[in-house]
Amino acid sequence: MKLWQKDKDSLKEVSTFTVGKDQEMDLYLARFDVLGSLAHIEMLESVGLLTRDEFWLLSDELKNIYKQIIIGNFSIEDGVEDIHSQIELSLTKKLGNVGKKIHSGRSRNDQVLLDIKLFIRAELQGVVEDITSLFDLLVQKSGQHKDKLLPGYTHLQLAMPSSFGLWFGAYAESLVDDVITLQAAYRIANKNPLGSAAGYGSSFPLNRTLTTQLLGFDDLNYNVVYAQIGRGKTEKIVAAALSNVAGSLGKLAMDVCLYLNQNFSFISFPEEFTTGSSIMPHKKNPDVFELIRAKCNALQSLPNELALITTNLPSGYHRDLQILKEKLFPAFTALKECLQMTHLMLQNIKVKANIMEDEKYKFAFSVEEVNKLVLSGMPFRDAYKQVGQDIEQGKFNHTTQIKHTHEGSIGNLKNDQIQRMFTEAVSQFNFKKVDEALSKLILGIAALPQN
Repeated sequence: MKLWQKDKDSLKEVSTFTVGKDQEMDLYLARFDVLGSLAHIEMLESVGLLTRDEFWLLSDELKNIYKQIIIGNFSIEDGVEDIHSQIELSLTKKLGNVGKKIHSGRSRNDQVLLDIKLFIRAELQGVVEDITSLFDLLVQKSGQHKDKLLPGYTHLQLAMPSSFGLWFGAYAESLVDDVITLQAAYRIANKNPLGSAAGYGSSFPLNRTLTTQLLGFDDLNYNVVYAQIGRGKTEKIVAAALSNVAGSLGKLAMDVCLYLNQNFSFISFPEEFTTGSSIMPHKKNPDVFELIRAKCNALQSLPNELALITTNLPSGYHRDLQILKEKLFPAFTALKECLQMTHLMLQNIKVKANIMEDEKYKFAFSVEEVNKLVLSGMPFRDAYKQVGQDIEQGKFNHTTQIKHTHEGSIGNLKNDQIQRMFTEAVSQFNFKKVDEALSKLILGIAALPQN
């Protein structure tokens, strides 16, 4: 079944190629297509394009379909082009001509636009929830290990003392900025395109403000042409926000791989959290973090992939946009898996104490000795020269006792302020408003799981 089909179908090879992976990708959108249709028919009834009886028939059947989707008892039949066609077909089989009325005042273009925005909105909520769990763990680990020093590096060369408090806390604060960019992406996705039809509006007296309210959107995509050409742009912005999170996780994963190496030996994990070798019985490999690193590298390439797919498209709809779903939809799953596995691994990390007592790290304290001379009244350049000469002449003496007090330093982590920034960033999302709107829309099945 094709919504656009009249008396002749396309050549089989053409249909197969153009449908591509749409049936697979559209299952991500199934419940959102139902939610959009529930809002659409309520609006149609309000402007006189459906009778009240027709509305109730369609509403009840759409909710039945929603239930089947939630329990996993829904599929797109062979020969049916996409999720929109499948739902309309199901309604028509059950309700006859009433089922065909659901398409009044909309196009597949604004249907898929709406479904994608609802999907993105829900997926971003899941990502933020997983980030919150990881953030809380990082802050907890930072406080737990705040007094344990480890070497800091620049150019991968020994630099100055750091601490596990700083290390864990750095990635917590990195997630703050990542959440801020996710919030910007969420705001862009949280605008209603429904009613833009094929990108040029409708002669029906549609009430787009009503569907905006019913679906919990913050606002409309007002201009109907922009609603259509915003497809691709929205996905690129979202992909960029996801890539920022992936960048934080990938860098953390690389640190872990280094710190677990025997030449560093700063951390360890229980044996069951590592993997072995088929030939070397001593091996405990950080495969989880290596895969997180690789997956996050792939996620960081996603914005560029989407940009290249859409870069030379003029205004209006083009079938090229179909490919965006294949790239973006699985990315949410990949990122959430990386967040969850990072959380699992760090819950079980073991941090080594007294690392900096090792003689090989003594020169990391050279700046401390320079600063002591400066505090005694010596100009910095003279102090720097003297300590440098002591190192060259084998006269360097140091202590591993350090006292850093400024904001964000080893002795003053300011995790409370990092927590404040994170809480403020997360509070900018209106998840509660959306959840309440969708629960009201689906009424009796509001208690069913949403993810």
